[in-house]
Amino acid sequence: MKLIIAIINRDDANAVTQNLSQNGFSSTKLSTTGGFLLASNVTLLIGVQDGQVQDAIDLIRECSHSRQQMVPAITEMSYGFMPVMPVEVTVGGATIFVVDVERFERV
Repeated sequence: MKLIIAIINRDDANAVTQNLSQNGFSSTKLSTTGGFLLASNVTLLIGVQDGQVQDAIDLIRECSHSRQQMVPAITEMSYGFMPVMPVEVTVGGATIFVVDVERFERV
């Protein structure tokens, strides 16, 4: 058994969870915040059999899309942070970890 940990942009989260559910995968949804942009994300925990890993990743990939977004860059000054010119960054997509599950019990 494997545990898929998928960190997904919040804009894609509903489509991903619906796609997974419609294809027989259940997931636990956690609200998380990224450290770089301090943007809201969703982290999904998905338990699957070994042979289902690629199917689940393919379903996540179908609904997780990268896109360009303008974000304010900040600079530190002696009296605090000062916003400067916005910069364009790539957001979205998914970051996926697959880990072995040593033991699983439903109680």
